[in-house]
Amino acid sequence: MDNEKQQKRDVIDEDLYEEIDEEELYALVQEEREKALARAKEEKENKQSKRPFPKWMFWLIAFILLFNVAALIPRTFSIPAIDFLFTSAKLSLQDDIQAYKQAVVTIETTDSKGTGFSISSDGVILTKHHVVEGEENVTVAFSDNGLFEAEVKEVYPSVDLAVLQTNAKNVPFLELADEAVIERDQPIRFIGNPLNFNGIANEGTIIDYTLLTSWEEEVVMIKAPVYRGNSGSPVLNEAGKVIGIIFATLDHKKHGRVGLFYPIDYYYKYTTSSGR
Repeated sequence: MDNEKQQKRDVIDEDLYEEIDEEELYALVQEEREKALARAKEEKENKQSKRPFPKWMFWLIAFILLFNVAALIPRTFSIPAIDFLFTSAKLSLQDDIQAYKQAVVTIETTDSKGTGFSISSDGVILTKHHVVEGEENVTVAFSDNGLFEAEVKEVYPSVDLAVLQTNAKNVPFLELADEAVIERDQPIRFIGNPLNFNGIANEGTIIDYTLLTSWEEEVVMIKAPVYRGNSGSPVLNEAGKVIGIIFATLDHKKHGRVGLFYPIDYYYKYTTSSGR
């Protein structure tokens, strides 16, 4: 495939840390509402005999989410329409997800925010280069441990990676996989701060590797609800180890809109080659 054809195929949204406006969120809600209604209709027709999600838990989660969204958005939306929030709420009932979320942080810069995650008890943070680009110091917020100032220690623009160092002690952290084992249809989970929400857990499946025109390294496509703010989200395998980091979305000719992450192997490769 020549460069011109490849360029037409790769339509990348790397600005996953930018704020979303009301019109965009309204369009997103309408889209998710249609998906949720279609799935509900399909489940009703198929009469699947699955153990139902407890109604009292459903309405408790709905009330909490309604309260939070109402405070954020001046319009009134149907909460069940925002399907990715309900998926997060269900996943967050799991003990392992609750533990992982404690290590995922919000990165706040002068005029934006993004996602990062701790990889050591002394607060070494991985995030995306484009989240902290041009900054020497940023604010890092842990959900249970509060705010810390972080220094941007190292950046690797070619793989959109940044390494931060906070002054934190004994904070939660995620374990990195020794290498990323990538298989088609492999289930994955990820946690981030999309669309002004914090600590949203979600799930998806791996599609395949792809090569972008602007990258020398192959990246991985996932079928998953990746939105603005997810950049820097850790991608976790079934064992709860980080196998990659989300950095963008892609409008793919065959698969439609997909999320993109690069394997954690690139973190080892680039930080080792720089002398770490």
